[in-house]
Order: sequence, then structure tokens, then C-alpha cells
Amino acid sequence: MFATLTGLGLASAAGLNAYIPLLAVGLLARFTDLVPLGESWQWLEHPVTLATLTVLLAVEFTADKVPALDSVNDLLQTVVRPTSGGVTFGAGVSSVRLDEVTAASGATAGDGVSWGPVVAGAVVALLFHLAKSLARPLANTVTGGCAAPVVSFLEDVVSAVSSLLALLLPVLILVVFPLMAAAGVWAARRGRRLRARRREAAEGTSP
Repeated sequence: MFATLTGLGLASAAGLNAYIPLLAVGLLARFTDLVPLGESWQWLEHPVTLATLTVLLAVEFTADKVPALDSVNDLLQTVVRPTSGGVTFGAGVSSVRLDEVTAASGATAGDGVSWGPVVAGAVVALLFHLAKSLARPLANTVTGGCAAPVVSFLEDVVSAVSSLLALLLPVLILVVFPLMAAAGVWAARRGRRLRARRREAAEGTSP
């Protein structure tokens, strides 16, 4: 159970920010004994990996807070965030118990990567990414772009908190994950409604 909760928390966090959960896993694995990564995932704690992720996080942190540029960034992240979700789900659950991971995912452990958790993490991250991408234009339109930095910062905070809880107190993901999912569904619906109204308004003013 803890393996699944760890994976869900990390993958959902990756859907909001691809690099925060990757860094959380890598840093905790390298500098503490709290996250003992499986052999297939130990590259995450390598100094080169950590340095690269830090640079990418800085770029993502900046780009996601600029109106219009944040939408372009979301488009580019359509591949990156699900990939991060798959990696963090797989790496996170490898630090719990390999037999529990195998039982939860239906995958065979073997000596390599268990692909069940990776696929599950990619799907979860993609869903959260899509909800984020649909909601961001709503916030930008309603506030004239003023909300972009605030909303983005809050997403980063949620991603960081979710990542740490998933790794350190995974049972709390039972509370956090449903709340994040509900917020994502609400935001996606509001985003679709706004776009529908804008299309109707455009059609109504066209000759």
C-alpha cells in the first residue's frame, strides 16, 4: 500500500512540476538513508543528474510564471511531465519494498525496471498536467495575466509538499491526492467553459 501511495504522490507532483519530485527523490537518496533507491534508479542521485535537474528546475520555475510563455511551456512539458511521473513512480516505489511494488503493479520485479509503476506514473502525471494546462489560461484571462506568477508558485509549493509527503509520510497522500484530483477536475471544467464562452462570443461578433 505504501508503495502505491508513494508513487501516486510523486506522479501527481510531477504533473504540476516535472523537476521538483525528481530532485526530491535524488537529493533524499543521495544525502539521507530515507530513500534507498533500487539499482535501476540510482542514477537519480548522481551529482550530474542532480545538477542538471537543478538547472532545468530554474528554467521551468521562471518560464511558468510569465503569461503566454507559461502556455508554451505547458505545451513543451506535455512529454516531460508524464516522463517524470513515470520515473518518480518507479523510483519512489523501488525505495519501499520490491515485493509490495510487484504485488501492487502486477509487474515482474526481476533485475531491471518494473514497467507497471512507470506506466501508472506517466498516466497520473499526464492527467494532472492536462488539468493544469486547461486551468492556466482561465487564470490568465480572468486576471489579465496577473495571476500567473501566484498560481505557478502555489503549484510549485503543492508539488514540493506532495513530493516530500509521498516519500516521508505516504499515508497522508490518502488525503492530499483526492484533494489535488478534485481541484484539477474543477479547474479543467472551468477552463473548458471559459473557452466555450469565448468561442461563442467570437462567433456572435463575426459577420
